[in-house]
Amino acid sequence: MATFLYRLGRLAFRRRWYVALVWAAVLAAVGLGALKAPGAADEGFAMPGIESQKAFDLMEERFPGATADSATARVVFVAPGGEKVTAADNRKAVEEAVAELGDGSQVASVVDPFQAKTVSRDGTTAYATVTYKVASNDLTDAGRSHLERALDGARDSGLTVEAGGSAMDDGGGAGGAAEVIGMAIAAVVLLVTFGSLAAAGLPLLTAVVGVGVSMATILVLSEALGLSTTTGTLAMMLGLAVGIDYALFVVSRYREERAKGRTPQEAAGLAAGTAGSAVVFAGLTVVIALAGLSVVGIPMLTKMGLAAAGAVVVAVFIALTLVPAFLGFWPNAVLPRRARRKGRIEESADSNGGTRWARFVLRRPIPVLLLGVVGLGALAVPMTQLQLGMPGDEAKATSTTERRAYDALAEAFGPGFNGPLTVVVDAKGDSDAKGAVTTVSEEIAGTEGVVSVSPARFNEAGDTAVFSVVPSTAPTDEKTKDLVTTIRDERPATEAETGATFEVTGTTAMNIDIAAKVQAALVPYLIVVVGLAVVLLLVVFRSLLVPLKAAAGFLLSVLASLGAVVVVFQQGHGADLLGVEQTGPIMSLMPIFLVGIVFGLAMDYEVFLVSRMREAYVHGESASQAVTSGFRHSVRVVVAAALIMIAVFAGFIGESDSMIKMIGFGLASAVLLDAFVVRMAIVPAVLALLGDKAWWLPKWLDRILPRVDVEGEALSRGSEAPDPAPADLEAART
Repeated sequence: MATFLYRLGRLAFRRRWYVALVWAAVLAAVGLGALKAPGAADEGFAMPGIESQKAFDLMEERFPGATADSATARVVFVAPGGEKVTAADNRKAVEEAVAELGDGSQVASVVDPFQAKTVSRDGTTAYATVTYKVASNDLTDAGRSHLERALDGARDSGLTVEAGGSAMDDGGGAGGAAEVIGMAIAAVVLLVTFGSLAAAGLPLLTAVVGVGVSMATILVLSEALGLSTTTGTLAMMLGLAVGIDYALFVVSRYREERAKGRTPQEAAGLAAGTAGSAVVFAGLTVVIALAGLSVVGIPMLTKMGLAAAGAVVVAVFIALTLVPAFLGFWPNAVLPRRARRKGRIEESADSNGGTRWARFVLRRPIPVLLLGVVGLGALAVPMTQLQLGMPGDEAKATSTTERRAYDALAEAFGPGFNGPLTVVVDAKGDSDAKGAVTTVSEEIAGTEGVVSVSPARFNEAGDTAVFSVVPSTAPTDEKTKDLVTTIRDERPATEAETGATFEVTGTTAMNIDIAAKVQAALVPYLIVVVGLAVVLLLVVFRSLLVPLKAAAGFLLSVLASLGAVVVVFQQGHGADLLGVEQTGPIMSLMPIFLVGIVFGLAMDYEVFLVSRMREAYVHGESASQAVTSGFRHSVRVVVAAALIMIAVFAGFIGESDSMIKMIGFGLASAVLLDAFVVRMAIVPAVLALLGDKAWWLPKWLDRILPRVDVEGEALSRGSEAPDPAPADLEAART
């Protein structure tokens, strides 16, 4: 591996024009393809195998033309203080607004609140439901503008008018501001780390090229593979973060080899052969974690994972080819300012901050280990109270019309009104379908916790009916979850009595089912991902205990980060500081996201840091000396890489969307804990206690494992460093 990458790095350095032109051609080709590619139709969110999804599928089958994922808007009219919406002037304003809403080209129907009797008991509030012909992602700007004009017209009459529902979602994910903030902080960190504008700019430039290639490719393949715009969010986030980090490690090793007196071409080859080997295996761990998301069984999550894995693969190829090529164009520009000014390259000092920290940990391994483990364990305790769900309009800022509409409906009609359950009754083959549906409706209406049941709506064949059930509690309340469970548990008796079957669905039931499925999939996912990564690290480090220690450290950091998410977003401690408007359940997919993404990134730091220790140990240093050497050479660049990751992820905390804010906070806190507590403290403490045993491998296992030479032992034998000479820089210029 190291020898092959060494030759590849030298080739890319020597043939830099060809390499640069090839990547430019690839970027141009996929970029033009992306411009011409038609956007993929929105397939909606699907979760095969759960009851809610089966009910949606049955509705689409029995009610043709009325798709379950059509966009809807619920327009809420609130009369001015002391008045009622049923007053003549207010009623006229509502009816005019409803007529205006119905004139939209994409509108399928509008339900008048006075005809549908959707007026609160006190007469102060009413709502109209607008149903569209298309899904929310397919609504045009004209369709959304028409809705806004109708709302503004009603407001001019003196009514308070707000709107919620899927039609209000413009499909926007993380905006460009988050990436700009992350890039700006990354540039500062790189400049401080390297002390050179060129060295700081090169990783940023290559990362942008990699993200450009990845995102354009996703757009090109969107129609063929059914990818949506949201699929690329994770790919862009991770592609940017790992793209900077991987280039950072190669450039750092190049500078280190130049400090030993290597020629520029030789230094580029050695950087690709050593740091490049670590990049390959670090990238493989990330790819394993992302591709493993397919185990969960959610098509959208599988596509997001595979798209992000593709972005990581592109970042690896960029680091191994384009980075050495750019080093060929500017072999001295990436060197420290002092080296460029004095005309010679100075060997780095034997002692730096990393060396001093490593020696501190080696002298006190037990206190450092206990402090790190106990601290992370304490942070992980709140995770035991984790409640999963899907935050809705109640989690949005009070400045949004969706949140104000949610609050108005909850005040006028009760907290459960915003999360009605949908019951689909299949009476096909029943001689008295209407009687069976009536019995089912009455049985559910008598269940404790049910406020009301709407009249049933039958399909044309008369064998399937749909009706809504309004709970007495809010959609995210645990009592609502208990109600859904109770209705389903009592179903066998009702079905035996009527001969008809029914299923419970709707947004609230869907969220409950998703949370249950994700929880059930978490353990198998952990086994698959951690198991494969442990095998990979066995090959990399040729040690039995180091991979197990790496996996255990990851579990500590991910549980602690989940605990931090619970503390802020569920319990509300410090929520105001992050702009969290409403606490509630944690997004159902959050544990899977954290496990998958953070595991891959955690293994990045493990590979980069411990591979330098392994390299020193293989080259003859003692176990404790190897730990010190690993920190001396790697700690500065690992700290910089972690800070860049944290900056990229923390940039998303500023987004208004609560789910994106939660993901950004969770990932940033996980990287912070894993890099600075687990990898910087717990790892050296454990290695100090294990000593030579850390690198022990059973002989029978040593014989069957392939040798990949990540530490570059073959390169050290075949390429001895010449004595540093003042003329090195002049020779490099020629």
